[in-house]
Amino acid sequence: MNILEETIKLGGKSIFFKRWIVPASHKTPIILLHESLGSVELWKSFPQRLAEFLQREVIAYDRLGFGNSSPLEKLSLNFITEEAETTFAAVIQHLEIDQFIVMGHSVGGGMTAVIAALYPDRCKAAITISAQSMVEEITRQGIKDAEANFCNEQFIKKLAKFHGDKAEWVLRAWIDTWLSPAFRNWNIDAYISKIKSPLLVIHGENDEYATLIQPERLIQLSNGYKELE
Repeated sequence: MNILEETIKLGGKSIFFKRWIVPASHKTPIILLHESLGSVELWKSFPQRLAEFLQREVIAYDRLGFGNSSPLEKLSLNFITEEAETTFAAVIQHLEIDQFIVMGHSVGGGMTAVIAALYPDRCKAAITISAQSMVEEITRQGIKDAEANFCNEQFIKKLAKFHGDKAEWVLRAWIDTWLSPAFRNWNIDAYISKIKSPLLVIHGENDEYATLIQPERLIQLSNGYKELE
């Protein structure tokens, strides 16, 4: 297996990504989208194990503001849709990827659903893991609890291992965006209904930030083959 690290430019900013390449494999690659506090390195050994098991290339990238990508001043309230239209688009264009499988965790799962909707002919399958697709009261309460527990020097130092001097921004961007009154009614229902690719929805029963309404909604509103695990 070949493991490559690269950066590409988008609007004067750098996007870091990593590839786990299986030699002689011509299978559709999987692109991973990280969660709100995540990064390429926080996937740990998962991408390599996934590539080895499925014998296909796996690609993960740091969203702008995260990991080894360039910092952002502010996270837009439309960041989930914008991710699909800008950074994700730049990555697949740079790598000359025509067809892909997309997999995302938490907010990355929400981005996965939007990407599947926006690229119906190129997305061959979508996999969401504990995806955020709407704001529930449990979402807001979970983040309020996280704010009380995580906004301290010790936790910031842990985050800094993966985000460097962007660590505090990463934490505040997550908390402030999801608790913003302007974000209270956010959902991606309009995108879910446009999903036609096969969809695998993985969601645990004890999610601190979502009820089972969220995975069930992904299943109910999407229009392709779908499974809930």
